[in-house]
Amino acid sequence: MSSDKPSDKDDVLLRASESVRLAASERVTSLDPRAHAAWRTWLAALATDAAAATAAALAYDSLAAEGRDAWLDALDVDAPNVDVPKIALYAPLLGVEQDDARRERIARNVTGAAKRSTPPSALVGWKNGERVCLIVSPLYLDFVELLLCRYDQDQGIREARHEWLVHKNEVAACARDLGVTMVAAPLPQVVEELAHAVVADRRAGRAAPEALMVYIDLFAPDLPPSGEQSSSHE
Repeated sequence: MSSDKPSDKDDVLLRASESVRLAASERVTSLDPRAHAAWRTWLAALATDAAAATAAALAYDSLAAEGRDAWLDALDVDAPNVDVPKIALYAPLLGVEQDDARRERIARNVTGAAKRSTPPSALVGWKNGERVCLIVSPLYLDFVELLLCRYDQDQGIREARHEWLVHKNEVAACARDLGVTMVAAPLPQVVEELAHAVVADRRAGRAAPEALMVYIDLFAPDLPPSGEQSSSHE
């Protein structure tokens, strides 16, 4: 949710992921202890730096099978020497790995990483007559996933943006950047409002935003009935 344009942000992440990929390659191919030390220093950042974790996922995703195997081999050696939880080193990789054997290898080091440790929460506000919400989904350690939506229940979704990895300390800053006073709200209430907005879009012949579809699981019927919550308007 930074102020950078999406293209600028993508360029920064691509440059960072290339640096990470090179660091991983040097760690595997070089006997120079400085290369190994630089690699371990970078690994330590994965516990607190969302940009570093995103760069790791992008770099790993860009590798061929042998490169991914070498990365995991390096982690087997270096993880015990890095003073961060192992989940910080492996969870970003699990998000992009599709190979069953490598996923199983990664998952052994991140028990529970594929599941949200606590339920998502919601913040809501109003801006220029439109509803604004932030849905915050815990991922692992202090990292969360964010969904920002501006919408009108009767007119549809105005904007939907997804941030797959954000440090929890940045959530308040994201809310401030919106220029909206945000307050906590029951998640089922917010999901119901979004569902009404999606229906409004469909009636108008508009598809739901792709960012919203990332959270399609929130529309599962096992959420508490909306009647148990307060009305959808403040």
